[in-house]
Amino acid sequence: MKLQEVVNDRAFDYKYMYRRMWPFVKPYLFRGLLAIALAVPVGLLDAAIALALKPYLDYVINRNPIDLSQFQSFLVPLLKNGSGLINGILSHFDGFKEINVQPYIDFIINGKEVYIAEFLAFWIPFLVIGVALAQGLLKYFSGYLNDWAGIKMANGLKAHLFAKLLTFESALYDKNSSGLISSRFLGDAGGACAGLLDNLKTIVDNVTRSLGLIAVLLITSWKLSFFALIMLGGAFLPVTLIRKLVKQVSNESMIIGSKLSTSIYETFSGNRIITAFNLQKFWLNKLVQNIHEQFELQMKLTKRVGWLSPLMYLIASFGIAGVMWYGNTLFLSGEMTSGSLTSFVTALLLLYRPIKSMGNTMAGMQGSFVAMNRVMDALDLEPTIKDRPNAVKIDTIKNTIRFENVWFEYDENAPVLKDVSFDIKIGESMALVGNSGGGKTTIANLIPRFYDIKSGSIKIDGIDIRQIELASLRQNIAVVFQDNFLFTGTIRENIILGNFNASDAEIQKAVKDAYLKEFIAELPEGLDTEIGERGVRLSGGQKQRVAIARAMLKNAPVVILDEATSALDNKSEAIVQMAMDKLMENKTVIVIAHRLSTIKNVNKIAVVNEGQIVEMGAHNELIQNPDGAYKMLYDMQFREETEVTA
Repeated sequence: MKLQEVVNDRAFDYKYMYRRMWPFVKPYLFRGLLAIALAVPVGLLDAAIALALKPYLDYVINRNPIDLSQFQSFLVPLLKNGSGLINGILSHFDGFKEINVQPYIDFIINGKEVYIAEFLAFWIPFLVIGVALAQGLLKYFSGYLNDWAGIKMANGLKAHLFAKLLTFESALYDKNSSGLISSRFLGDAGGACAGLLDNLKTIVDNVTRSLGLIAVLLITSWKLSFFALIMLGGAFLPVTLIRKLVKQVSNESMIIGSKLSTSIYETFSGNRIITAFNLQKFWLNKLVQNIHEQFELQMKLTKRVGWLSPLMYLIASFGIAGVMWYGNTLFLSGEMTSGSLTSFVTALLLLYRPIKSMGNTMAGMQGSFVAMNRVMDALDLEPTIKDRPNAVKIDTIKNTIRFENVWFEYDENAPVLKDVSFDIKIGESMALVGNSGGGKTTIANLIPRFYDIKSGSIKIDGIDIRQIELASLRQNIAVVFQDNFLFTGTIRENIILGNFNASDAEIQKAVKDAYLKEFIAELPEGLDTEIGERGVRLSGGQKQRVAIARAMLKNAPVVILDEATSALDNKSEAIVQMAMDKLMENKTVIVIAHRLSTIKNVNKIAVVNEGQIVEMGAHNELIQNPDGAYKMLYDMQFREETEVTA
């Protein structure tokens, strides 16, 4: 179960990607669309500034008269309808005097030329301020709504991804680095959602801004507009080259990024090893190497995409130069006024900004789609260990756990267990012993279905565990690992993970039975003492006892002890062993044994060697066979311990 480390071609199938993102977009669609809609007038208002320069230059600076007859199709209906509306309102008041606009209409129709320099000189500055104010307010609300929707989408996607992550079996974590998993399930989700809306809003803003400015160009001179658009059209050509460049670098960057995340994570989790072995310099060099590789990739992307803006600027410069040459020709021939030419050139210069921005936005959009592709890759993974249709729910384990001809392998064609068969009755205890790597822990991991077998069967009360609901199966099994993981929080919070509904009396009993009471009594905050990340403030024995208390609170009928005392000193082991004895009372127990103290009282012992059970029986029986595997193992591993304790 391996996450992809390269981006596939679907990353740039926009229709497919938007369809896959739809379930996460839909709940916040209204605010997202509103943010995009508010970007439309923001873009169009640039055109108002450019268009205002024409009357300002023609009628204020040059003081040309205006022939109102050319506006009669617009002004006459406006005056008639406006006066009718106002007269209708005023008619409700005493002393009403009707407004007569006919003289003004006649004035317009007769084509009288008027000078409006003073009028425009007064109002155009206010128009500019009004447009800027409107743009500012619209930008604020558009940005706020865009960020709100983007963050909400990202949070929803992260929660969905995390829920998916919790369904996977151990194989996912065995085959993927922590850096790759964390970057996929956290970083990519934010990049996909934030980039999706932000870049889409920017594109809409740029497109509407461009359309508004193109409209100004057409209004001022359609001849010059046609010439300018042909010249500037070439500025978009480099955008088509972005996709391939971004994809290639993103594949490499994703791999390096996951390595960097893994190195940082391992620095925290393995800091004692780094300190104990004086690995600081080695680890720093390793991290610096990853950072340097990431820098090289970033520079590669910059070199490949960074030329985009200068090239577009150069193409646009040729276009503007050509427009100014042709525009001067039209002005000198009398086909354009100075105001029209100035308005045109201003609109053209303003048009360059959205065109230039489009290149960077498209590059950002490609990055968002790459992140989406990686997110979809994770979402498309399905756990292989899951409830089957019509799975059976069990309340408890009543009779037997049975292995029948079980074969298992982590990697293909490399069997770890070979034809393993045994059974353990309810209430019995069984120890698994053998050399390291023989398959003891693997057998224990198969019972709660951390992994699935390749062939054979594991049955509980005659039911194949693959037919049992996972939740009910695992509810009946408590596991105490060799290196028990404690979560950041308090002792109480870690213990109640065994049973969230436990009463305070049940918690106190688990604390007492796990021999934690005396230790906790010495702590200023008792059970509510913070233990740090992975329980770093506790000793090995204390962590084991917290884990045992957690298992006690679960009160499952089956207990699996995975070499729970192998890493402890004799004093700590003695205390933990007493706690384990309490945990094992009236339970079915499977213990992976490293020391004699953990197996001397079990009902039967299975010797596991190279994936097979080579011998099975009680201690007193097996020790009598001088050529047996158990006797040889006992002589090598347990005799010294017996002599020491004797």
